[in-house]
Amino acid sequence: MESELVLHEGGCHCGKIKWRVKASRRVVAWSCNCTDCSMRGNVHFIVPSGDFELLDDSKDFITTYTFGTHTAKHTFCKVCGITSFYIPRSNPDGIAVTVKCVKPGTLDHVEIRTYDGLNWEKSHKETGIASFSKES
Repeated sequence: MESELVLHEGGCHCGKIKWRVKASRRVVAWSCNCTDCSMRGNVHFIVPSGDFELLDDSKDFITTYTFGTHTAKHTFCKVCGITSFYIPRSNPDGIAVTVKCVKPGTLDHVEIRTYDGLNWEKSHKETGIASFSKES
């Protein structure tokens, strides 16, 4: 799904959290069935952390939830509660960007793949998800 990288913008519902991410117009997104993602219905694509930038005073409006191994950092807006991005357990060196939180107009295609978060270790090995947070 590689193509020219563009800047996508997005954020939370109330607008307190704003960010910019460098990624292809065509992305691979992950639908995960772990206990957290399945409750939120989250579908996300992963980028290297260096390709993600929080804007303005967004960091002042972020709170973080962790559980289990505490590797994943589930961030959400203190005001509206939306998780527009987070640091995933599968890619602690990257950022998972919620597809539906990207402003319209810059994503041309989203290929959705399944990640079996209930069988995390097996899925981590089989899917190759760890490679998505590596610099190209």
